[in-house]
Amino acid sequence: MATAETRRLTAPDRLRRSLSNGRVSAALILLPPALILFTLFVMLPLGESVWYSFFSWNGYGTPTDYVGLENYQRIAGHSVFHTAVGNTLKIVAISILLQMPLALLLALLIYRKTPTNAVFRLIFFVPYILAEVAAGLIWSFVFDGNYGVTASIAQSLGTESFFILADRDWAFVAVMTVIVWKYFGFHMMIYIAALQSVPEDLIEAARIEGAKRRQIVRYVQIPHIKPAIIVSAFFAIIGALQVFDIIIPLTNGGPSNQTHTIVTYLYTFGLTRLNIGFGSAVGVILFIAAITVAVFYQRFFMQRGQA
Repeated sequence: MATAETRRLTAPDRLRRSLSNGRVSAALILLPPALILFTLFVMLPLGESVWYSFFSWNGYGTPTDYVGLENYQRIAGHSVFHTAVGNTLKIVAISILLQMPLALLLALLIYRKTPTNAVFRLIFFVPYILAEVAAGLIWSFVFDGNYGVTASIAQSLGTESFFILADRDWAFVAVMTVIVWKYFGFHMMIYIAALQSVPEDLIEAARIEGAKRRQIVRYVQIPHIKPAIIVSAFFAIIGALQVFDIIIPLTNGGPSNQTHTIVTYLYTFGLTRLNIGFGSAVGVILFIAAITVAVFYQRFFMQRGQA
């Protein structure tokens, strides 16, 4: 009888029954604010950036000087943009090949819940808590060849001061050093949380079977934290595409535009020079790159990691 009664329900009755269970009503209440915020702060600015990228515009008034794809052609032929893309790829590489292994190594050493390990976790995590601008200013003093730590070291060794941030070959090495120092603690905490979730029974069973420490790490712990490693790599790649706040106080893209990333390139050649159309074109390219990486990574890595 209940089934027949359900079948006789009209569409409005079924809608009212759905509303009564709270699912649709919750969606109707929570979804519109999220859609409004997403539209106002993501979709509209993105659409405006695409529109402005077809104009030569300084940001004042209404853009009228339509140039088509000229901004994109200028970007493609600009050697500094090529340098910025190369530097961004270097940050991706150093994040995956150095920063993540360093974070994993430290996580394996201090993941157990002891007071001493808690102190070390706090020490290693402090750089990530610092604001990027503050970290950049601190390290700009460290690398200062006149008054910084490097100057003191050179003086104590009786050698001439070395201005790292003014050297075309070493400036970006210094930038990457700061990036590794700043963010390895974030990845370390991801790995620590994952390692603490590995069942101790498995580790103990491996020990009973005669497995050594290195074998336990390789065959027991790392396979269990593979999803965390995949997520960590995703954050490292997306973060590399967004590096900006550290470089500005360190080198401001110099010397000779050798330390620009895509975002600092946008800021320097777009915003500070009032080439808003040009900067918008760079922003569109960056957005497409970020979306492509996110979709590709989700499709080929995260789904396989969950399988």
